[in-house]
Amino acid sequence: MTLPFDSTAAASQPAPARPGRKLGPMADTVGSSHRAWLEHTRDSYLASGLTLSELGLRIPLAKSKLSELLRGLGLYPRWEVVHRLSVELDMPVSPLYRLWRQAALDAQKTHEWVQRSSDKSALTTPHPHPPVAHEPFRRTVEGDYRRYAQAFLADGPRDAAVDDTFDILWLSWNSALASPDIRRYAWNILRATVMAKTPHLDGRPELGSAVFDTVAVRDLADESDRTEQLAESLELFRAISRLPDHLLDVMVLRHLCGNTVEETSALLGVPPATVNSDERHAVRVIFPPPESEGPLE
Repeated sequence: MTLPFDSTAAASQPAPARPGRKLGPMADTVGSSHRAWLEHTRDSYLASGLTLSELGLRIPLAKSKLSELLRGLGLYPRWEVVHRLSVELDMPVSPLYRLWRQAALDAQKTHEWVQRSSDKSALTTPHPHPPVAHEPFRRTVEGDYRRYAQAFLADGPRDAAVDDTFDILWLSWNSALASPDIRRYAWNILRATVMAKTPHLDGRPELGSAVFDTVAVRDLADESDRTEQLAESLELFRAISRLPDHLLDVMVLRHLCGNTVEETSALLGVPPATVNSDERHAVRVIFPPPESEGPLE
């Protein structure tokens, strides 16, 4: 898999120090979909060099309310306020709006509330189109991303997770370019987004839905054979789900999605030797060798 650009751009200069009290941390109660856009809004604010007082005068919004918005405290913010903030911080509006809208619905806001919140705010500026290299990158990896997400999610949540991934990547494109490897940066976004939507059992993701679409089960005509194979596959999937994250990803890509070592390497942004090593390690964890019985007497 060849990327259509150089993914090793130099990191941007740090933002100048600002006077006054620092922005507090994000609230622990912020949900995953709310966090998806709020993290990057906070990053844009911190990189801007503006103080909360200066930004509040531009929006306009009271300093205390602006602090609450950027920390995820209080009521979920209306789009017209987030939109004014995004314009001042020079953020791309289209992906931000889609992420804001999904988080609003996840926060039990009605479609009518979402509509009322955004009626007066245009979605045309700034940055109406993604960065030049964003779309070629998306075309290169989107199919593989959907197959990975399919191992954990049904069609609707799967598509939402992948679409959210590319919106988050658009919002954080400069950080992606400044990262050591954009493929790894984007994969980490995908994994976090998929896992946030995946049911978990004892802290580990459930792979149960994927078992029904495996070749081993799908190609069996006899019902008893299908039932037996299904039970075996479910047990295997439970074992895979208990693997550490990096081993789980390799096993899902290699054995559920059917990617080659080279394709898996390109998606994860790691050398092929690492993929081979992780796969061998995962197999040893799932199928440990029998204990030695010792020398015969």
